[in-house]
Amino acid sequence: MKNNRELSSNMEDYLEAIVVIKKDKKVARVKDISRMMKVKTPSVTSALATLENNNLVIHEKYGYVELTPIGRKIAEDIRERHSMFRRFLMLILKIDPKTAEEDACRLEHAISPATFDKLTKFIEFVETCPEQETPEWLKNFYYFIDTGKRRFSKKHGEIQNI
Repeated sequence: MKNNRELSSNMEDYLEAIVVIKKDKKVARVKDISRMMKVKTPSVTSALATLENNNLVIHEKYGYVELTPIGRKIAEDIRERHSMFRRFLMLILKIDPKTAEEDACRLEHAISPATFDKLTKFIEFVETCPEQETPEWLKNFYYFIDTGKRRFSKKHGEIQNI
């Protein structure tokens, strides 16, 4: 496997589920993955066979599921993208947590590394603004979201209310 872009989003979801379950329960079993992903156990078994063929997991019938070092790296990258999207959607765009979680799940599969890097830097920039509260430009954006109008306009070098 050259990179995780060759994996389907479904296979990425299985890797992510395994890393989440292992973090919570220390071990991952087929039934845990099945429950988390809301799929039947034969679907999990089939997906694990695909992942094992790509050297991303180790799974013996009726045994625990282990991530290979490559599988773990891909799973952690997917989890990081998911987390970053959820933060962006909730903290910056003020999307409700349930919708943010669902959208992050879809978005995590469709972003280039370069775009993800810039999104990460944008979030870090906003979160580390020297102002103690929401930056003024972000407040203006929220006003625009709520009203569809700009709060301020720059005319001839002066800021004026609209």
